[in-house]
Amino acid sequence: MVQFVWEFTARPGKVKEFEGHFASNGPWAELFRKSSGYKGTKLLRDIETERHYLTIDFWDSLASHVAMRENFAKEYEELDRVGEQFTETEGRLGVFEEA
Repeated sequence: MVQFVWEFTARPGKVKEFEGHFASNGPWAELFRKSSGYKGTKLLRDIETERHYLTIDFWDSLASHVAMRENFAKEYEELDRVGEQFTETEGRLGVFEEA
C-alpha cells in the first residue's frame, strides 16, 4: 500500500468549504472511489496551527493511482481547479509506504 501525503493551508473564511472538499466523503474521495485501487482518505487538521491540514490518500499501488490520473484526467483537473478557491497553499509532501 502507498500513501500520498499532501499539505494545505485553507483560505481564511473558507475552512468549512475546504474541509468538505477534501474530506473522506468529499468530491476527491468520490472521484478516487471510481478506481478499485483506492483504499481511503484521511483529512488531518493541525491543532496547533490554524487552517493547516494534511490529507493522506491510500492506494494499493502507485500504478493504481497513475491509472486513475490517466482515466479521469478531466475530472481530476476540474476538482483541482475548484479546490484552489479553498486553499491558500498546497503541496505534495511525498508518496510513502511502510518501512
